[in-house]
Amino acid sequence: MAKTKARVKAPKSAKKGESFLIKTLISHKMETGQRKNKKGKKIPRDIINKFVCTYNGKQVFSADWHPAVSANPYMAFYVKAADSGSLEMAWTDDKGKTVKKAAKIKVS
Repeated sequence: MAKTKARVKAPKSAKKGESFLIKTLISHKMETGQRKNKKGKKIPRDIINKFVCTYNGKQVFSADWHPAVSANPYMAFYVKAADSGSLEMAWTDDKGKTVKKAAKIKVS
């Protein structure tokens, strides 16, 4: 994932039991393997195929992505506040490279 930048927007605090929204965005070309370069050779497939979010080490959300997902994919989902701690998002591409981004949340 050349020049990959991941962004995460999550609240800094939440009440216990409350659901809160997490928004993510990652810059990635998401090459499907169907296009050809100027010389007529196919451009190899290179997509993010797995997204996982963990909350204090426990997986709370995951998604398998396929070539139809757009470039620079955006993901939004809800998580229920349990304890203060960390949220970690991980995006993995076809080459096995993983980009991680973390956020902290305080639960009262």
